[in-house]
Amino acid sequence: MHKLLILTNLKEYDEYRHHIETANLPGLEIADAPSQDVDIVFGDPTRIKQKLNQLPGLKWAQSTWAGIEPLLDPSLRRNYILTNARGVFGGLMSEFVFGYLLLYERKILQRIEIQKQACWDKTASGTLRGKTIGLLGVGSIGMHLAGTARHFNMHVRGFTRSSETCDQVDRYYHGSELPEFATNLDYLVCVLPNTNETQHIVNADFLASLPSHAVLINIGRGNTVDEPALIAALKAKKLAGAVLDVFEQEPLPATHPLWQTKNVFITCHSAGPSFPMDISELFAENYRRISDGKPLKFQVDFERGY
Repeated sequence: MHKLLILTNLKEYDEYRHHIETANLPGLEIADAPSQDVDIVFGDPTRIKQKLNQLPGLKWAQSTWAGIEPLLDPSLRRNYILTNARGVFGGLMSEFVFGYLLLYERKILQRIEIQKQACWDKTASGTLRGKTIGLLGVGSIGMHLAGTARHFNMHVRGFTRSSETCDQVDRYYHGSELPEFATNLDYLVCVLPNTNETQHIVNADFLASLPSHAVLINIGRGNTVDEPALIAALKAKKLAGAVLDVFEQEPLPATHPLWQTKNVFITCHSAGPSFPMDISELFAENYRRISDGKPLKFQVDFERGY
């Protein structure tokens, strides 16, 4: 028998519990509060962190988020298996990214303004076909983006630590090849986790390697982009624009200069929402793997941070 504690906000709790109960997982009991015999916890990392000391019997924690930064605090215990939410955000992130890419290429905002003027303007649109997209990170989300980019007949570059597992990427870059990776990109999409190695990887030098017509999109983590350097590049017109869904400080303070920077689209960490049905299915799959004695999917390496 396994005892599960669900730690989510009140709005989502009932839906998560419903999906898990209807999955008919054998030998699983749902607890109403932390206790010594709770060995599985399912929820968002901030709430798991708050209850961790009250769960001495914890063996496995399933995060409802892809990001697990709160649980990487070095003062916290790590004697349990941590899995995060992967493989469920690729389609959602692709919708977000390519929505904005099409907005740029098809000049959607300009055409709305022209319509307001009752002006018949046949200025040609751009096209994604033949453009080059760079994926800074080619994990499960990056792989999905690569497939969508190939659907639009784009050229795809990928920058990773070492792996080259996605055959939709035309060319991979690693390590010191970062400036070469950035050269002649039309679009750059950041899909990196929050680690020491990714801190401000998109800095002034990296931005200087991008062509002035390039557009940066960050859907990964806010720590990857040096925000003052980005603002400076945009103001100097060394970059055409940016779409930012994540930031170093969230919520983004109302006084932050990014709000007033031209050619920036700001969204509020909403590019890839966690839908309870999707995350519950992932939990159920991993629970069945435990029951069958198989290793869990999407285990987090505490040292690497992902």
